Amino acid sequence: MNDSGRRQHGTRVPVTDPTLDIETAAHEWQGQPRHRLVAIGDSLTQGFQSGSIFNTDLSFPAIIAHEMGWGASFRYPSYNGHGGLPLNIELLLRDLAARYGRDVDWWEVAPALFRVRGFMDRVEDYWERGPGTAVPRTRAVNHNLGAFGWDLRDALEKSADVCRARIAKPKDDLVYQVVQDAGERAALRVLPTEPPEAGALSQLGAAKALGEEVGDTDPEHGIETLIVFLGSNNALQAVTDLRVVWSEEGYDDLARKGAFTVWRPEHFAAELREVVREVREIKARHVIWCTVPHVTVAPLARGVGGKTEPGSAYFPYYTRPWISDRSFDPRQDPHITGDQARAIDHAIDQYNDAITAEVRQARETGRDWYLLDTAGLLDRLAARRYLEDPLARPEWWQPYPLPPELQALNPPPNTHFLASNGERRIDGGLFSLDGVHPTTVAYGIVAQETINIMRRAGVEFRHLDGTTPRPDPVLVDFDRLIRRDTLINRPPENLTPTLKVIGWADEALDLFRRVLPFGT
Repeated sequence: MNDSGRRQHGTRVPVTDPTLDIETAAHEWQGQPRHRLVAIGDSLTQGFQSGSIFNTDLSFPAIIAHEMGWGASFRYPSYNGHGGLPLNIELLLRDLAARYGRDVDWWEVAPALFRVRGFMDRVEDYWERGPGTAVPRTRAVNHNLGAFGWDLRDALEKSADVCRARIAKPKDDLVYQVVQDAGERAALRVLPTEPPEAGALSQLGAAKALGEEVGDTDPEHGIETLIVFLGSNNALQAVTDLRVVWSEEGYDDLARKGAFTVWRPEHFAAELREVVREVREIKARHVIWCTVPHVTVAPLARGVGGKTEPGSAYFPYYTRPWISDRSFDPRQDPHITGDQARAIDHAIDQYNDAITAEVRQARETGRDWYLLDTAGLLDRLAARRYLEDPLARPEWWQPYPLPPELQALNPPPNTHFLASNGERRIDGGLFSLDGVHPTTVAYGIVAQETINIMRRAGVEFRHLDGTTPRPDPVLVDFDRLIRRDTLINRPPENLTPTLKVIGWADEALDLFRRVLPFGT
């Protein structure tokens, strides 16, 4: 019996079989589709980290394409200016460390604040008035169609034309120095703009256009594998804002949905049905659907006060990671309650039941669809929820075995907020400096799990020459990712265990609420 839909101790049992124990008739594929990999999603698909979209060549779909030997053909947008959009927290911390070292002393607060505002002003000018306003003109549709901040409705309706119309005339704000309409500006580099009629294509419409590009080798499918990873932004804003507002009428309206931070399960299911309807029209051989991770595991919302009771997965309050248990005051510090966190997780469980049901129905009708339970993956890595509290572990829970290259690191990466002793990483490593998005090595873990499903579907992986087949097991080159992951091998020296500098920046500038404006 498949685990989908079952509960243990109030938790959803993750799905371990991507086929849901449903066999489909053998497919006789002809040749190879023109587009070997296409991804639809949000920031987790686009490769967002540390408050910015920048290293798009290290998104998890790009990592997969590299391992397929198809990296040179895989198309994705680039954001090579001032650390990307909207604000690169890693670069900001490194800039402060270069001037003030590990700490900002009390007599340095005023000049440090001036320096931060100068940094933010340069980023704002680049993307609102400078070279960043020039959108590349190309007729080729990107293979990575992920766009940060997007939820299910955005994937259905937003196009380059819509995004361009939503960008207001920029203001050189001396106080609110964050790139205005950053999500829309970023999306203009994701979605097709040429020829002019392509500007009306939504994210799903762009994928459909790629699927229509069939060739002589495969006259039925333009896409070999399609990844769909949507839904996190239907709940994530509750964590980034530490504010719970359940969806009401208007949840499916681009102009009104920004008022909500968590979608009611029935609203999510209604939106999902529309997305599924469009995905069914995309000519892809294999479709991999990812579930929605439990956003309350992310270290940006740190549980304080000890678990509510022995065996509970939840803390009485969740606040920012730089606010200690001792100093936390629910009367003045931003927070959500343990009951609210539990309710959010329960809603996400129902989101994932809906996604699972759609995959099941598709497989029962002969479609080669699969489920990647990323929610279960993150739960198996959750340090404070399960790993460090054996009493809270459900019967199904087993720790996720990190790849040997990550296990060999000192210390092995975990889901705590990243911390340094001034010279090297001493904690964290799976979440970047925004406390929500993965580091490069963590994106590698998602890539590996996706590759495992692709191999099960019969997708051929090749060496870097693009022609020689790779034998099983196909393993991600984590040594390459470790070398590229600056947060793993060279974190900012001012990222001390107290997170004093990053906490000061947030308190002085409301940094995280500004750079993580998801759901708007």
